[in-house]
Amino acid sequence: MSRGLPLLHRRRILLSGAIGGITCAAVVVGAAMAGQDGSGDASASTKAASAISCPAVSGSLPEIPAEARAEVDRNLALLDTQLAEANKRLSTSQGEGGPNFVQNAILGPLADKRKSTLDRIAISIGRHAEKPAGLDALAECTLSDGGAGAGSDTGAGGEAGGAASPTAAASQPAEEQGGGADQGGQDQGGGAGAGSGQTISCPDVASGIGDVPAAAQAEVDRNLALLQTQLDEANKRLASSAGEGGPNFVQNAILGPLKDKRASTIDRIELSISRQGSTAPSGLDALAGCSLASG
Repeated sequence: MSRGLPLLHRRRILLSGAIGGITCAAVVVGAAMAGQDGSGDASASTKAASAISCPAVSGSLPEIPAEARAEVDRNLALLDTQLAEANKRLSTSQGEGGPNFVQNAILGPLADKRKSTLDRIAISIGRHAEKPAGLDALAECTLSDGGAGAGSDTGAGGEAGGAASPTAAASQPAEEQGGGADQGGQDQGGGAGAGSGQTISCPDVASGIGDVPAAAQAEVDRNLALLQTQLDEANKRLASSAGEGGPNFVQNAILGPLKDKRASTIDRIELSISRQGSTAPSGLDALAGCSLASG
């Protein structure tokens, strides 16, 4: 019996070792599987790590008159701010909306903001020298992988890195291309207020313009009509998106883009008046924002 105890003890040790080996093997296999899952997540993160890239503006400007330098620099800095805000929106909105969400709620509004800012740059230069042409072609931005090119327009290299070359269509205002930030996004849907008998109400611009030079009247009238078209399209989008989307959808995909389109159109009204040597009406930018109202 005294000899049997050590033998039994050794068997127990061998059995414990075998169990321990199986446990270690299971841990190794589990770690390997976790590593595979982790690589999949990393790949997904890489795919989700796109950034917005915009064409550089500063390198496309002519010599800037000293009198316009401060205003041009301020608007170039604003382009940087708009791009940074859009990239922040992109990074915090993963999983939101449908397949057209990025175009409708981020890229479209960004293009409209850039158009408005580029118009102000052209106006400020045009007051003291020949107005630069073709800046509208630099408004459209695209997604680029890994954040390449999402730089500053006030430093070397600008915003261009990786952005697609502007096309002829990009030189037209978004609202005149048959597209826009609030089109093509039926799968995103509406949010609070949509489908509940509410409509969009915008401030009257015509009453704030004042006297219009005869030579500018036709262009002003065309842009006033365009403001109405933008409002009609936004109300149609609001009505057709009832019951879909999240609580911020109306602001992000309808009211926000509408404000940007109106700001760009209002800028063109001011520009058409200033071209004729008249003082452009002030305070019109404050009329760009719209709100929901009971139907």
